[in-house]
Amino acid sequence: MSNQGSLRVGLCGLGNDAYWSQFAGLERRLQGYVAQVAARLACPCVEVVNLGLVDTPSRSSEAGHQCRREDIDVLFLYVTTYALSSTVLPLVQRAGVPVIVLNLQPAPAIDYQSFNRLEDRTAMTGEWLAYCCACPVPEIANLFKRARIPFHQVTGILNEEATWVEIGQWLAAARVRLYDPTGRFLGIAEADGSGSIKPRRLFNAES
Repeated sequence: MSNQGSLRVGLCGLGNDAYWSQFAGLERRLQGYVAQVAARLACPCVEVVNLGLVDTPSRSSEAGHQCRREDIDVLFLYVTTYALSSTVLPLVQRAGVPVIVLNLQPAPAIDYQSFNRLEDRTAMTGEWLAYCCACPVPEIANLFKRARIPFHQVTGILNEEATWVEIGQWLAAARVRLYDPTGRFLGIAEADGSGSIKPRRLFNAES
C-alpha cells in the first residue's frame, strides 16, 4: 500500500460454529454486528475485505489465505462471542499483517427485564452469548503472546462514538508505514492533525 492509496482492511468476526445449531438466531445476529462494523470502517480511503464469521480452524485457514490474496494491510479481529484460540491462530499467522482485536459489546448491558422474562433457558444462554465478546479476549491475548504475535486491542461499545474515534486513530495510523534504515518493517505510525508523525509500533523490530 502506498501512502496515497486506499488502505485495505481485513475484517472478520470470531465465532464458534458449535453454537449455531443450538441457539436460534445467534449466527445471523452476530453476522449483523459484523456488517455494522464493516459499514463503519468503510470510507473513501478504506477498502474493507469482509471475511465474515470465522468459526472453525479450517475456516480460519481459508480466511488467512484470502487475506493474502486480497493483499490486506491490517486485520481487525472482531470478537463477537466466545471463540476457540484454534480458530484464531491459523488466520493471523497466514495473514501476516498488523492485528487489532475489537472487543466490542453490542450494548452497555443486557436488557435484564426482557432477559428475565425468557422462559427458555436455551434462549437465555443464546442471549448471553451475544454479549460474551470479552470472554475469550484474555485467552486470545495469551495465545498471541505465546506465539509472539504483536497486537493491539480496542475495547468499547459497538455504537458508541468514543469507540469509533479510537478505531479511526488506528485506521489513520495504518496509512503510514514505518521502516528502519535497513528497510526492515517496524510497524505503523500515526499522523496527527498538526502534520507530525507519532510512531505506534505494531510489529517488533525482530519480526
